[in-house]
Amino acid sequence: MTRDLVVGLGCRSRVSAATVRTAVGDALRRHRLDPAAVLAYATLDSRTGEPGLRAIAEPGGPPLLGYPAAVLDEVAVPTPSTRVAAAVGTASVAEAAAVCAATELAGPGAGVVLVCRKLTGAGVTVAVARVWPSSG
Repeated sequence: MTRDLVVGLGCRSRVSAATVRTAVGDALRRHRLDPAAVLAYATLDSRTGEPGLRAIAEPGGPPLLGYPAAVLDEVAVPTPSTRVAAAVGTASVAEAAAVCAATELAGPGAGVVLVCRKLTGAGVTVAVARVWPSSG
């Protein structure tokens, strides 16, 4: 199995691990994406300490990567939010983190595409990007 998916996560404080796992599972199922293909999880750097997010990045599994709001704010996304921008300093967390991490993890010449726009649930938002290997 090729690991080529990056799951971007936005969340409210104290979101539960069960809520995060359910939201991620729902997003992957909705888009017919294989959970075994997850290469990494990504979020706002200030949220990497959230127990609900840390729990999804189990030891030996895909890591949880964090990015500063200023970095995420530079990523073009299809569904920016002025409410999110006012709250955390970037107009996108889940979509921008997915694209940012996928771009960072992609090899030279590889492409990145957002395959699941943000899906917002009870205290958590999920988006998924895919790394496309270079054709050469």
